[in-house]
Order: sequence, then structure tokens, then C-alpha cells
Amino acid sequence: MEMAQERGLDLVEVSPASRPPVCRIMDFGKYKYEQSKKAKEARKKQHTVVIKEVQFRPKTDDHDYGFKLRNIIRFLEHKDKVKITLRFRGREMSHMDFAMQTFDRLTADLADHGKIEQEPKQEGRTVVMIMAPLSDRERRPARPREESPAPSAQE
Repeated sequence: MEMAQERGLDLVEVSPASRPPVCRIMDFGKYKYEQSKKAKEARKKQHTVVIKEVQFRPKTDDHDYGFKLRNIIRFLEHKDKVKITLRFRGREMSHMDFAMQTFDRLTADLADHGKIEQEPKQEGRTVVMIMAPLSDRERRPARPREESPAPSAQE
């Protein structure tokens, strides 16, 4: 305490949970300011997960499929999850194999952008699949190591 008073600073308890508690001699106002800056920066880096929904129909045409595919890719690149629904009406329910073909095609087209979080499952007249974005580690392919050239035996 005396050392802090001699220097015109404060004795600040930095880590009260540790045994023994850790204290430092510093300016308390500056310490509080730095802590608030760190908290603000951490809040800025947080990302709330949003689930976007894209609906398909059994007779979705290729152009519409491509358009919806681009939207799904954009959502996954923004780190949002995507709920993909395939809606059936009337007699279309007898063609469930078409739903699996559509989801297989989507999975293949989106392999570089996202991964399946929930496998396609039927909920009444709809089949639902949820895709999550790839983490940064999964997104970047491993770099091949550059091998150093072997010393040539020229003598």
C-alpha cells in the first residue's frame, strides 16, 4: 500500500479468484478504461447465429435452383445457418425420392461452403435440412509444404 501511495498510484486486485490473489500497482482509472475497451472489443467480435430459411418445391427449375443456391452460399459466407425446406403439395408426397435427390445435389454443390448440421428429415408435408457454415479452419485447405530442393551432386 505504501509503495503505491509513494508513487501516486493505486493497489489494484487484478485476479481475485486465484490463490493467492494477484495485485498490481497501477492507475485504477486507466485499468478500468482498458477493461471497458476489452469488453467493448469482445462484444464487437461476437456474432449472433441467425437461421435463414430457403424454400424449394419439387418442381423448382434449374434457374431458380441456381438463384437459391447463390443465396444459400451468401448466407453461409456471412456465418449464418440455413434451413432448407422442400415443400410438397397433394400427390407430390408420393415422390419423396425426389426430395433426397434434391438434398444430395445441394449437399454436393455446397460442400465447399457449409456442412450438414441436421440430416434431411420429414416433418409432415415438408422435408427439412439445416446447414451450418464451415469454420475458418475447415474452410482453408491445408497448404502443401514446400520441399527444399535436394542438393545436386555436381562435382
